[in-house]
Amino acid sequence: MNDNILVKVEHIKTYYPIKGGFLRKTIGFVKAVDDVSFHIEKGETLGLVGESGCGKSTMGRTIVRLLQPTSGNIIFDGKNITSLRGKELRSMRKHFQMVFQDPYASLNPMQMVGDIVSEPIRNYTGRSLRETKDEVIHLLEKVGLPADAYSKYAHQFSGGQRQRIGIARALALKPKFIVADEPVSALDVSVQSQVLNLLKELQREFSLTYLFIAHDLSVVKHMSDRIGVMYLGHIMELADKKSLYANPLHPYTQALVSAIPVPDPQKKKERIVLQGDVPSPIHPPKGCVFHTRCPVARRECQEVPPVLKEVRDGHQVACHLY
Repeated sequence: MNDNILVKVEHIKTYYPIKGGFLRKTIGFVKAVDDVSFHIEKGETLGLVGESGCGKSTMGRTIVRLLQPTSGNIIFDGKNITSLRGKELRSMRKHFQMVFQDPYASLNPMQMVGDIVSEPIRNYTGRSLRETKDEVIHLLEKVGLPADAYSKYAHQFSGGQRQRIGIARALALKPKFIVADEPVSALDVSVQSQVLNLLKELQREFSLTYLFIAHDLSVVKHMSDRIGVMYLGHIMELADKKSLYANPLHPYTQALVSAIPVPDPQKKKERIVLQGDVPSPIHPPKGCVFHTRCPVARRECQEVPPVLKEVRDGHQVACHLY
């Protein structure tokens, strides 16, 4: 394994069981993530983009073991963490953390900010109260909050400030890897850029590696080094951001890129409008999962699932056209 790879996922599937009937038996599965493989190198940001319900958040939660994968392997810093339990998993958790989408739901309004941010430190280290408080105040200042935020409650802060508290909590144990699950989608546009720039500054200062999940392509472009495009539990395309935006290969990526607004009223841009709705992840289409909405689908697409393969240097795509 390449020493520079921090996270590697191999053929990950994460299915949610569907219960039904009087005895609540499993009658089917929601195939949220269906055979996904990729890697993230140390210090880079991999962006994961796609429509709502495509499996992005499930993928992020599976990597940090908030969800148990149905099958496949998760390799973190050379160690297989797929089936870790109890103390082993707990000891690994300090190396990876998560920033959640909704800062209103992910912080306890009944706890003071100092307690929220210091909880991981208290749980994992034997530091004194004085040392812990100094460390928490230092973290709060790093994320742009005043020292007196320590003794206030989370509900006293705005959405952007709450997300900064969530970021401070994620940094408390000095992790190597952070999953940022749509960290700015619940915030005002005026605040989004501040939080995004803060994440980039913290990445440089603490040598962090990110999996950055979002549905806004312009936000992902600003944050990421490489970008994976997901659709219905599968990765359709994976490339560095320059290649992906300049020359998208997959028809789905082409449609997404065509929807990015251009800040020039004189410049005409041809929009690719996809027909139909996203199929159900309970009964995904046979063959390529995108063929029901693809403008260039062929018979082969309806029958044979495409394999994600490299068609140019570092540019992977799952499409029978290539």
